Amino acid sequence: MKTILLIKEVYKEGFRNLGNIIVKKYFKAFAWFSFIMFFIVLYALIYRISTGFAFD
Repeated sequence: MKTILLIKEVYKEGFRNLGNIIVKKYFKAFAWFSFIMFFIVLYALIYRISTGFAFD
């Protein structure tokens, strides 16, 4: 019984911060993706303004 509790504690300790790491990596990737998409939209807007596109 003591061995089972020890194994349980080892697994619990090993996977405790795994969720935080995954969330941090996900949000970091999402932030970079958002910045890249924002700059693409900004580039497209500046390009349309500079070429005289009529925004009707």
